[in-house]
Amino acid sequence: MNRSILAILALFSASTAFAAPPVKGDAKKGEVIANQVCAACHGPDGNGTNPPNPDYPKLAGIQPEYLFKQLKDFAVGKRKNDIMSAMVANLSMDDLANLALYFSAQKNTPGVSSNPELLESGKKFYADGNPDQGVPACAGCHLPNGAGTSAYPHVAGQHASYVFQQLKRFASGERDNDRGLVMQSLSMRMTEQEMKAVSEYVTSLK
Repeated sequence: MNRSILAILALFSASTAFAAPPVKGDAKKGEVIANQVCAACHGPDGNGTNPPNPDYPKLAGIQPEYLFKQLKDFAVGKRKNDIMSAMVANLSMDDLANLALYFSAQKNTPGVSSNPELLESGKKFYADGNPDQGVPACAGCHLPNGAGTSAYPHVAGQHASYVFQQLKRFASGERDNDRGLVMQSLSMRMTEQEMKAVSEYVTSLK
């Protein structure tokens, strides 16, 4: 059995094993907190700043299960970021759930690639992966349109600079809070050029 097939089987196993339960809360309460705590960096509707800052991702339209997990991970130190740790330090688990529901309900705005010459190779990698290195298609988990699932997040329209930064952090082991270490294990097999190309393609998805 070749490496690509093994990787796909591992991803399928991880996606079923780590399916998150639905988030319960109040998006209206989340909106109040978002305007007070989050808007300066992530924008009032979660679509980030212009020009994009690689440290401040778009949050609009991302699945609440994923957002809630990331916020909890920041709160307990499983995902490390000094700014985010400070921002969530005084928020309750209910607050985090409410924020996740609010941002997930917002409409994600399309991104614009700053390196259109990379779009074709990024599209190919997103659709096919790199079988020789055992990296399956990104579309297998994040879906062909980048909409994602409850286990794997919506990536369409995300800032290319943020996606590239996170791939680098997964690859180096600096970030290791992904479910089953799926992203860490795959990004370690990607070249920097592949990371750049797929990041540009992801931001162009609508």
